[in-house]
Amino acid sequence: MQNDKFWLWIIYILSSVISLAVGFLILGPRPEGMVGSLDVSRLPLVNATLNFITTILLVFAFWAIKNKKIQLHRKLNLSAFTTSAMFLVTYVIYHWFKSGPKHYEGQFMTIYLIILVSHIILAIIILPLALITLYRGWKNQVDQHRKIAKITFPIWLYVSITGVVIYWMLY
Repeated sequence: MQNDKFWLWIIYILSSVISLAVGFLILGPRPEGMVGSLDVSRLPLVNATLNFITTILLVFAFWAIKNKKIQLHRKLNLSAFTTSAMFLVTYVIYHWFKSGPKHYEGQFMTIYLIILVSHIILAIIILPLALITLYRGWKNQVDQHRKIAKITFPIWLYVSITGVVIYWMLY
């Protein structure tokens, strides 16, 4: 139990640092000459693809656990976490070498903003939730894992789906 508290604090601290760093990278100043020094124009498509793959992996992980395929469930969720982590890395690279977020120019501004704001808020929330859920599963704390997974799964699924939707709306 003491070990759990330690790892939960690590998860909370890591999640906070990553969220603040991503916010800074998107909205903060860049060193002189950074913007445009690397062609990152294809990364939004890469990011949308990673979100789509994450969605597929999450759906199959849900199917696997419902069918008592525990090892497959674990592998699929670890793969979903890996594709989400890859997304985060490419997202940070994209925003480091590009000045600010892309602006929506379509005719559904209200819908876009609802999707975007909910996506951002839930993306911040999903990081510690996913880490805690994976930790509980890894430690074979089945009851605690199942309890938090019921919250984590729909949020993570929503974030990965809306990531693709936002790409479609912007590009």
